[in-house]
Amino acid sequence: MPLGPRLSLALALLATTIAPRSLAESPKAAPPPKEAVELSADQLDIDIAAKRAVLEGHVRLTKGGLVVRAPRVEVRYDEVPNVTWAKGTGGVVAEVKGVHAEAPEVEIDLGKQMLSLRGGVRLQRGAGWISAEKATIDLVSLKVSLSEVKGALPVPEGSEKK
Repeated sequence: MPLGPRLSLALALLATTIAPRSLAESPKAAPPPKEAVELSADQLDIDIAAKRAVLEGHVRLTKGGLVVRAPRVEVRYDEVPNVTWAKGTGGVVAEVKGVHAEAPEVEIDLGKQMLSLRGGVRLQRGAGWISAEKATIDLVSLKVSLSEVKGALPVPEGSEKK
């Protein structure tokens, strides 16, 4: 089977298994729907026994307002299978709620809703920027924790003391 249909079939299989288990339950009894993790790549290799997938080439991972692009992303999933963890390498770009981040590596723990960038991180929002060795973003509260930091934050004109 050519790569395009095989990749589409594999992604469709992953996407349909992320959906709620029973659509026959009444809406009141069903758990709140989770945002699906959408994936696209040039190549997808799945190890069903290890519950692991590797996406390579123009990889894009999207979950709600989070978008991650990288040359390579490894994904782990549970028995349902829900995507539980992802690691992007090879030069990562992540965007969430107006924050643009670049780093050599990103790790996303979907159970904890945490995104960690490592190896020399640059965060930018508007005219402000911060670089750090490591940045951790809580995807729920949007709190950011940085280590080994330097940067520049804009100051509005006219805000100096007179």
